[in-house]
Amino acid sequence: MASYLEHRESAHYWFGEDEKAVLEVLANRYVGANPRIPFAMRSFSKAGFLQNGDGLYEMDLQEKMPQAGDGAYGYMYGIVWSDDERSLDALLESFGPVCFYVNGALVYRSTAVDELKPGARAVIPLLLRKGWNTLLLEAKRTEAGFGCRFGAEEGKVRILQVLSPFATRSGSAGWVYAGPFSESRFGGEHGVPDFTGTEEHSGCAWLPRLHWSPDEAALSSFERVFKRECSEREISLDGAVGYGWSSIEIPYGVREVILRGEVKGPTSIWLADRLAADVKDTGSYSIAASVEPGVLRVFVKTGGSGAGWGFTLTAVNQANGQELPLKLPLPVHGHDGVWLLAGPCDPSFEGQPDEACAASMLFPSTAPGNYVYWSLDAPDARMRPFYENAMLSNKWTTGSATNYGRWDYPLGVTMYGLLRMGRELGRQDLTDYAISHIRTCTDMYDYSLWDRDEYGFPSINHQLVLIKMLDNCGSFGSAMLEAHLMTGDRSFMAIADRIAEFMLGKLERREDGAFYRLCPGEYSATTMWADDLYMSAPFLIRYAEATGRSEALDEAARQFLLFRSYLLMESEGLMSHVFDFKYGKATRIPWGRGNGWCLFSLTELLEKLPATHPQRNDLLAMLHELCEGIAAVQGESGLWHQVLNRPDAYEEASCTAMFAYAFARGVRFGWLNDPERYTAAALKAWRGLAGEAIDRQGNVHGVCSGSRYSYSADYYMFDLRTVINDNHGIGIMMLAGVEISLLKRTLAKTS
Repeated sequence: MASYLEHRESAHYWFGEDEKAVLEVLANRYVGANPRIPFAMRSFSKAGFLQNGDGLYEMDLQEKMPQAGDGAYGYMYGIVWSDDERSLDALLESFGPVCFYVNGALVYRSTAVDELKPGARAVIPLLLRKGWNTLLLEAKRTEAGFGCRFGAEEGKVRILQVLSPFATRSGSAGWVYAGPFSESRFGGEHGVPDFTGTEEHSGCAWLPRLHWSPDEAALSSFERVFKRECSEREISLDGAVGYGWSSIEIPYGVREVILRGEVKGPTSIWLADRLAADVKDTGSYSIAASVEPGVLRVFVKTGGSGAGWGFTLTAVNQANGQELPLKLPLPVHGHDGVWLLAGPCDPSFEGQPDEACAASMLFPSTAPGNYVYWSLDAPDARMRPFYENAMLSNKWTTGSATNYGRWDYPLGVTMYGLLRMGRELGRQDLTDYAISHIRTCTDMYDYSLWDRDEYGFPSINHQLVLIKMLDNCGSFGSAMLEAHLMTGDRSFMAIADRIAEFMLGKLERREDGAFYRLCPGEYSATTMWADDLYMSAPFLIRYAEATGRSEALDEAARQFLLFRSYLLMESEGLMSHVFDFKYGKATRIPWGRGNGWCLFSLTELLEKLPATHPQRNDLLAMLHELCEGIAAVQGESGLWHQVLNRPDAYEEASCTAMFAYAFARGVRFGWLNDPERYTAAALKAWRGLAGEAIDRQGNVHGVCSGSRYSYSADYYMFDLRTVINDNHGIGIMMLAGVEISLLKRTLAKTS
C-alpha cells in the first residue's frame, strides 16, 4: 500500500472526485515553480578554453603557455553555481600530473597510469553544495604534456556551466588560467584564491585578458574588435560592414535629442524603427532626431574606409544639453560596455532593426555560408547565451530551480500535458506558457547549431543539437509538433524535419528494421528499450499528420510489432524493460514506467491510424493483451507496482498515470472489449493518484527517478527510489487527469 502522503494532505481529501480541480492545482504549482527565466547572456572569451564534442574543456596549457619549462605549474580556476545540493560525475583526462580541488578540498590526484595511458579517463564523483562552488585544477608540465581535459560525464544532459571567478570578471562565463610558475602556488596548504575578491589579491595575473592594450584602445571600435577576423579573411576596411545595437532611455517630456559623434565610414542610425541619421561622409556629425519617452532601441549600420572602421555616438537632450546614457539592450553578465557589435558582415545583407535586434540573430558573414554573432567591445569577447536553469544530478533530479527553457524528454511530456490541459480547462495561459517554453528552445535553434560549431560544444539546446539517440529528440519534438498542430506555426517544422531525418534515415536498426541503441563502449551497448516506443512513435505520428508523410505513421506501427516480438512476456501480457543483444535475451523485468511508455504510446498511435491500415488489427490485439496483463496486477490502492509482477515492490505513480491514461482512452475510443472493467480500473487509478501521490499544493510524489536497466528486479525496487516533483511524472499526471475528465464526459453522454 502506498504511503507517500497523510490522507489529509492529499488532493483527493480536499477536492474529492473533481479531477479538474486537481488538474488546476497541478498546473498552477508547476507554472509557479518554473517561472519563465530566460537563457543567461554572458560575456565569453574565445581566447579561453573551449570544449570538445563530449563537453570536456580542452585545457592544453602547453598551447597557452609555450614558454613553460619542465616542472612548471599552471592553474585553471572556475566557479559553479548550484541551486541545491547536486551530485554528478566529472571526467578528467590528464596530459601530465594534475590535482583537482573542489571547494578547497583535494578530490583527485592523477596517477602514472592516468597520465600516460592513451585515452585514460578518471571518473570523479562531485557533490556540489548549494550556492557557489570553486573548482581549481593544478597541472605540472612534463615531457608527456601539460594540462588536462575536464567536464561532466554525459555533458549534454548533466550540464556543468563554469563561470569566471573574481569580482573583476563577475558574471563572465568560462575558466581563467594562470602561469607558468616555478613552484606550486595554489591548492592544498596554499589555499584557493578568494573568488569574490580581485585578481590582484591572488598575487598573480589571470587570463584570458580583460582589457585592450593602449594601442588597441586607440583604434576605432569595429577596427579593434574585428581586426583579427578582417586580417584572417583578408577583408580591407574599405569593404567592411558591421552592426551595432544599444538602447537609450528617453525621459518623460523629452521630444528631441541631438545625436553626436564620429564615423569612419558611411553610417546609418535608427532610433526604434525610424531612420534618424544617414551619415555619408567620414568625420563628425550632429543631427537632431525626434523621440518618444521610454526605452528606445538604437541600431547602427556602419562601413569602413581608409580612415578606419567604427563610430561613436552620444545622445543629448536638445532642451538642456544633458547627455542621455546608452546601455546594453540585453543584460549581458560580466560586461560593462554599452554596445553589441556584429561584423564583418556580408555587405549585401540589408539588416533592419526589427529583424537584426534579437538574441537569436545570426548575420551572414563575408565568407559564403558562414555567420557571425554579437561581439563585445573587449578582447576576444562575445555575448553568449547559456542554459543555467534546472540542471540534472546523477539521479535525474533537478532540485528547486526552474525547468524553463530546457529541451529533454521528461519535459516533452510536461509540455504535452500543459497543452492538453490548456485546451481541456479553457486555460489559454497554460497553452501560452507551454508554447513559450518550446519557443525558447526553437527560436534559438539556428544559433545553437552555430554555437556548437564555433565553440565545440553548445551552451544551450544541448540535446537538440547533439542528437545521438531517441531520448534526445522524440518526446520534446512530439510536444513541439503538438504545438504546431494547435497553432499552425511553421517555424517548428525545420527542426521537425531534422528529427524525422534522424529517426527515419540515421537511427540504428537491427536487421529486421527494429530501432535499438548501439551506444558503443557503454554498458547499454546494443540494447532495445521499451521506453523507445514513446521516444519515437508519438513524434512520428504527429510528423505524419503535419506533413502528410504516411511512411512516418507506417514506421511507428511497424516498430510496435517489432518491439513486441522482442520484449513481450506472453504468459503475463507484460513487456520486459530491455532486450540486451549482448546476451541475446530480454531482461524479463516488467518495469512499470517502461510498460507505461509502451501502452501510452500505443493509444496515441491507434487514435491516428486509419481503420484500413494493414497492421491495425495486430496493434489492437497488442493493446488487448497488454491491457489484460496490466489490469491483472493493479494494486489495491489503485496504483501499480514499480516492478509490475512483484507485489512486494513499492507502488509507483508515473506508470499508474500512464495506465489510467491508456485505459481511459481505450474505453473512450471503443477499443477495449470489457469497458466496464477498464473504466473501473482507470477511475480507481486516478483516485489512488489523487489520494496517495498528489498533494493539495499540486506536488507529485511517488515517481521513480530516471532509470538505467538490469536483469535484477532489486535494481528497480531498491536502487531506483522515488523523487518529489520528478519531471518523469508531472506531465503524465496532467494527461491522465485530462483523459479521466474526457472519460467521465463520455460516460455521462452514454448513460
